[in-house]
Amino acid sequence: MARPGGLEAAEQQQQQQVLSRQQERHYRLLAELQALVKALPSACQQRLSYTTLSELALALLDGTVFEIVQGLLEIQHLTEKNLYSQRRQLHSEHRGLKQELFHRHKEAQQCCRPHNLPLLRAAQQREMEAMEQQIREEQRMMDEKIVLELDQKVIDQQNTLEKAGVSGFYITTNPQ
Repeated sequence: MARPGGLEAAEQQQQQQVLSRQQERHYRLLAELQALVKALPSACQQRLSYTTLSELALALLDGTVFEIVQGLLEIQHLTEKNLYSQRRQLHSEHRGLKQELFHRHKEAQQCCRPHNLPLLRAAQQREMEAMEQQIREEQRMMDEKIVLELDQKVIDQQNTLEKAGVSGFYITTNPQ
């Protein structure tokens, strides 16, 4: 059954209006991206071509990329909070170990005979230095774990955005 000519023309006009609004929004997003790029150092500006910015603006049109980025941001914040909490807990444990050692040393000095005190203090100093070294090593290992976990989150984010078809995103460990 054929449609009346007026209805078909109205549908075409409505489609044209939708396309026109999308094109206007695309140009607006592109202009905003270009303005953001101008604030970057020139070395970064050179890496973001007009084509790349236009493709990014197109990717932003339907809102899916915003939702993806919001989800990735929430995951990142939860990861950062968790890692900070782990680091704070390790620091608290270390503080407790130091206090415990300090109290043991103080009790030992109170029970020690005066002529043995220099030997005891020297031994305690070595024990304190060994503990400090162990604490530094544990802290370094924790910091390395944190950096590796954050690096993995970046790779996951790059992979997700690449799979979503966002221009310019791919997995890399190159800081540039």
